[in-house]
Amino acid sequence: MQPSPKRPTMADVAHRANVSTMTVSRAFKSDASVSADTRDRILQTAEELGYVFDSIAANLSSRRSGFVAVTIPSINNANFADTVRGMTEGLRDSGLEILLGFTDYNVEEEERLVGQLLRRRPEAIIVTGGRHTPRCRKMLENAGVPVVETWDLPDDPIGHVVGFSNAAAGRLMVDHFIQRGYSRLGFIGGDTSRDTRGLDRRRGFVAALQDRGLDASRVIASGVPPISMREGATAMVEMISRWPDTQAVMCVSDLSAFGALMECVRRGIRVPDDVAIAGFGAYDLAEQSVPSITTIDVEAHEIGIRVAELVLDLLNGRRAPDDRVVVGMTPKVIARHTA
Repeated sequence: MQPSPKRPTMADVAHRANVSTMTVSRAFKSDASVSADTRDRILQTAEELGYVFDSIAANLSSRRSGFVAVTIPSINNANFADTVRGMTEGLRDSGLEILLGFTDYNVEEEERLVGQLLRRRPEAIIVTGGRHTPRCRKMLENAGVPVVETWDLPDDPIGHVVGFSNAAAGRLMVDHFIQRGYSRLGFIGGDTSRDTRGLDRRRGFVAALQDRGLDASRVIASGVPPISMREGATAMVEMISRWPDTQAVMCVSDLSAFGALMECVRRGIRVPDDVAIAGFGAYDLAEQSVPSITTIDVEAHEIGIRVAELVLDLLNGRRAPDDRVVVGMTPKVIARHTA
């Protein structure tokens, strides 16, 4: 058995480039004290040797971790993926990386993840939503780093916020349906004990109906979040079975709206002639569906960009740590063929 090849070190790079190890370290950190020519020579030498800079050791010496912790409810949700993509793009040139954890729509799992992430000393921590267990909230309040809550506008923010009102999004769709002449409206969502943002959409939807004196009882909770196309289809069957005169239905997501739409197609129910359908999230699926699905756009990617900008402003001293920032995004209806 041949011995494993020796891993090149910073000293190897320094020797071949005829510089000190300190200069090599500074070159990888883009230190202004290293000239562009010297940095290029060092990086070229490192590439030839196959050397990979040990950022962990460097961060230990500077007492910085070099990463931002992010928690999201799901890794297969296009909206949250777009938000993380926006954060990644916004942080790309800063030298900061994202350490990602997903909570599976479970506040107890969020509590566990936040504890694990804080032990790794992130530069900042970004969490989805504004509702947390008491212990999780206490950990975030005492984190000692910038905390940003996203995808919500909590009444009592922990730190900073980049989000929107999910209740307002539900109200917005009621307004849209009413303007189109529909009055017998239903809502399809998931288990509200887990999906607090979906619950807020439902609450806004129901409150808007009650304010108008309309029936607000047509509500179906189908499955554990994030509910799928299949669960959207199942819920649509229940909706039209229990309330066959329903004129329009808002679904908690575009995925569930697509499932509801496909169930109507299978049953020969014309959309929107017999029943209108709308979703939430502005997924590509909603745009490409035939018929295309009316939805609510909350600019998921832009949320990520705004979060990254805010984190960099806080870390670079462009904003005072105690200068609480709330960035409110404005949901908007994208009207398409289903409604």
